[in-house]
Amino acid sequence: MPTHPNSQPMSESVNETTVSASAPIAVPRERLGGARVLVVGDVMLDRYWFGDVNRISPEAPVPVVHVQRQEDRLGGAANVARNAVALGAQAGLLCVVGHDEPGERIIQLLGDSGVVPHLERDPALLTTIKLRVLSRQQQLLRVDFENTPAHEVLLASLARFDELLSSHDVILMSDYAKGGLTHVTKMIAKAHAAGKPVLVDPKGDDWERYRGATLITPNRAELREVVGQWKSEDDLIARVTKLRTELEFKALLLTRSEEGMTLFSDDGILHASAVAREVYDVSGAGDTVIATLAVMLGAGLSLVDAVALANRAAGIVVGKLGTATVDYDELFL
Repeated sequence: MPTHPNSQPMSESVNETTVSASAPIAVPRERLGGARVLVVGDVMLDRYWFGDVNRISPEAPVPVVHVQRQEDRLGGAANVARNAVALGAQAGLLCVVGHDEPGERIIQLLGDSGVVPHLERDPALLTTIKLRVLSRQQQLLRVDFENTPAHEVLLASLARFDELLSSHDVILMSDYAKGGLTHVTKMIAKAHAAGKPVLVDPKGDDWERYRGATLITPNRAELREVVGQWKSEDDLIARVTKLRTELEFKALLLTRSEEGMTLFSDDGILHASAVAREVYDVSGAGDTVIATLAVMLGAGLSLVDAVALANRAAGIVVGKLGTATVDYDELFL
């Protein structure tokens, strides 16, 4: 496979450093306000039913939940875009939704969020819903409703991408394997030709489709699915170096839960230690990480500074229930 000029293998003498994300890097609000991020990918509606459990069903040995409150939140790529706006950036969202109640609800929530929607509508699509049933802050059940968009709608989305490319600074691909990024390889190539950095939150084991991305942000399970189980840090470095070289990734950021995150790039290896705090809910933390990275890069920060702030944002968002955001004051004050 061809080797990207920015993806040379790292030697054993590569520079390795560790940074702390406890002290925020000062970035003026106005600087973040100038960042323009285009999020492309799979959107979903995160629906929460809250209730009490006081008895077991006589029909089966399962709890009976008396639902008392419902809450809807933007999920998937929509949550990524919402995170970018929460930090003060300008965010557009290119996605496909159905002509159904959850699709209309997503449009309504996007209108409230400040995200600029660029939506394609597919009458045959069941807009993805992740329904979670909770009692006393504990998740009891999750029910998913989904299918994939039609080919014609995805081609229309690709054409819309061409129109939007020039008016954004950073392109962010949020892949949840729901079909919205069928043409991701073409999109990355177009963005690369336009000189736009492309960040990818991957899904599945076919990363060939992300070839040429500027930065890819897998968690440990996602990376393991592609490169296999590593036996040591040296083994991990060798596997990531080989992957980056073969697929022409300029950098790879591995999120490692309680171990923080590790950035692999041509400048070396950077470890960011996890921010010590109580973990309440990790759902959506990856969305916050990649959104923070995109905003900071769009504002002109270095990748190292962007990673430190993304790590800090992740430490904040896991202390919240469900898909949530981190705003400017939480991150910097």
